[in-house]
Amino acid sequence: MNSSMLGLATTFSLTLLAFAAPAAANAQASATATSSLPFEVKPVGTFNNPWAMAFLPDGKVLVTQKEGTLILFDPATGTKRTVSGTPTVSSKGQGALMDIVPAPDFAASKTLYFSYSEAGSGADTRVMLATATLDQAGGALKNTKVIFRGQDASTGGHYSGRIGFSPDGKYLFFTSGDRQLFDPAQDPKSTLGKVLRLNLDGTPASGNPLAAKGFHPAVWSYGHRNLLGVAFDKQGRLWEMEMGPRHGDEINLIKPGLNYGWPKASNGSHYDGRDIPDHKPGDGFEAPKVFWDPAISPGGLAYYDADLFPKWKDSLFITGLSGKSLDRIALDGENAKKVDHWDMGERIRAVRTGPDGAVWLLEDGPRGKLLMLTPKK
Repeated sequence: MNSSMLGLATTFSLTLLAFAAPAAANAQASATATSSLPFEVKPVGTFNNPWAMAFLPDGKVLVTQKEGTLILFDPATGTKRTVSGTPTVSSKGQGALMDIVPAPDFAASKTLYFSYSEAGSGADTRVMLATATLDQAGGALKNTKVIFRGQDASTGGHYSGRIGFSPDGKYLFFTSGDRQLFDPAQDPKSTLGKVLRLNLDGTPASGNPLAAKGFHPAVWSYGHRNLLGVAFDKQGRLWEMEMGPRHGDEINLIKPGLNYGWPKASNGSHYDGRDIPDHKPGDGFEAPKVFWDPAISPGGLAYYDADLFPKWKDSLFITGLSGKSLDRIALDGENAKKVDHWDMGERIRAVRTGPDGAVWLLEDGPRGKLLMLTPKK
């Protein structure tokens, strides 16, 4: 497919996603739509197409922007500083400077892990995982090193690129999307459409569950589409959120070696209306714990267990792009349930828990606001 055709196809897909009529009602219980927000919403800063954020120990925030810039932001003063030393990013389509997460030992090492889309030969692009040392005083990234390279694909979407560290800090979980190619999600040799478990240097971790079966040695789970969030809960369970096709957005409890079905099973449909078999017992695939039909087009995920909102402990927060929403999912062991759905009025790209327990959101778009949510007084 040439670049102009790809652009038209991408535009058509996004248009369907945003405007498609609701499909059949969700088989699961829906969250309650709340007319009045149960929290105060305070705009703290404005950014140019922000993508992800990370809090530093001193309370400052790193914000990645789609075109490839990294901003060091002080919420207390509102001051911004562009951090130099970021790599060149291919920001076409869904490409971006994407996730950014401080290393488990950041306080001592000043190491950051981040992902981005890099242009390859011709029209090919790939997702990259890199590390760098943050020189905060100098406002620069130093000693940048690419530690994992995704496979090339001539599409501008489904990079995924989300980063999570195991609770013991020994392993790195990295999401690699299917790059809109469908079948690689089921291909044992491919890293596309997979959750990967890596050592902190980016090499495949030993003991990954499928290596002995001929899979790429980094694969932890497979059969995924566009994985846009990972988070560990307080019991050490790994939760993952991914954007479905035409509807069928989902939250999965990730277990080693399991097949999550894409593209053979989904609670959504193809953008052209063709059916995809729904998840059902006995089909050999792990079904999602929660799904959305109609879609909310999820952008970000965070686990919440702080004291500022005590009633929301042991919850997942999910942001909606087309849904312009924030959803809360209550966890109960290995079960999950939709409990709250709040209309935020704007596309919401990312969510994080702040050091003080506040919930922080990033709006999508050229003047996306950083929002701080605190309890109503």
